Amino acid sequence: MKKTVAEYRVEYLQILGPDGKAVGDMPAFARDPEELLKMYRLMSLTRVFDTKAINLQRTGRLGTYASCLGHEAAHVGMGAAMRPEDVFAPMYREYGAQFWRGVKMSEILMYWGGDERGNDFAVPKHDFPWCVPIATQCLLAAGAAMAMKLRGEKRCAVSSIGDGGTSEGAFYEALNLAGAQQLPAIFVVVNNKWAISVPLHLQTAAETLAQKAIAAGMPGIQVDGNDVIAMRAATEAALERARNGGGPALIEAMTYRLSDHTTADDATRYRPQEEVDEAWEIEPMIRIRNYLMAQGLWDEQREQAMLVECGHEVDAAVETYLSTEKMPVTAMFDHMYDELPEAMQEQRENAIRFEGSGGGH
Repeated sequence: MKKTVAEYRVEYLQILGPDGKAVGDMPAFARDPEELLKMYRLMSLTRVFDTKAINLQRTGRLGTYASCLGHEAAHVGMGAAMRPEDVFAPMYREYGAQFWRGVKMSEILMYWGGDERGNDFAVPKHDFPWCVPIATQCLLAAGAAMAMKLRGEKRCAVSSIGDGGTSEGAFYEALNLAGAQQLPAIFVVVNNKWAISVPLHLQTAAETLAQKAIAAGMPGIQVDGNDVIAMRAATEAALERARNGGGPALIEAMTYRLSDHTTADDATRYRPQEEVDEAWEIEPMIRIRNYLMAQGLWDEQREQAMLVECGHEVDAAVETYLSTEKMPVTAMFDHMYDELPEAMQEQRENAIRFEGSGGGH
């Protein structure tokens, strides 16, 4: 005898179509013009910042940098949905979400400039630093959520990860723990179609990444990641559910990486130009801008004035970064251990000699 013991489905959420016209019901926050304009301005600021950071790297004033071009809606929507007391465990390119939560542009530049003080955010102190080892940030979020549940706090932990990161064991372990313990944790998978040079179809045979939530016993939803309204609505709903004891959720944000993986990458070597061109036609800034203009909330004059303001803000952050006194080379050793191991003492001495010989410049 055969019978069906369980059935599942993955829903898809989109509120703004690629042309900026509404295709779904507007959530309450989207009926507030100030909230929409705030999200759009931060998306624009993030893009201006991203362009400047790449220019700094190309001119030797910044280290390897991970661009967020094309991810503005996914990141800002995610950040806007969170409360200040929630905890964010980012990957390494979620600048829009971090800006919303209070992280400074100068701190991000310091980090990519090789100064770990940039990881010590002035605000919010309780968020986790950037996580370059893939998927370990998901475990951090699950652990934080466990603490929140044990303390009876109405807080949530949110982590973000790319499509390639969902192939890592740490990702599944975090989901399994969150599902088994019904933790207040939200896992956002920003599916930009490429894990450096590995396309999505070589990462997984799953039809969606949202369905990876099913095995962990949590809901999974796929969202148009180029639609900032849909991203915020989906994340708010998941957070509200988790905050009230409903357990974790997974959100798959469908978007595209418009730039290279990092400034150490050359995506033209593996991506067809036609694919990139098609992605530019549906990128996130177009639809929210068109919607705001259609609602009479925005025009070209305001657009140009805003971009000038954003440019000034970014330039001020760059000046702060460039004028910050550099840490000595020994800083990388002095805050690692209470007592430095013998092998690292030798490395520290070698670093001092190397720096003194001019090798560090």
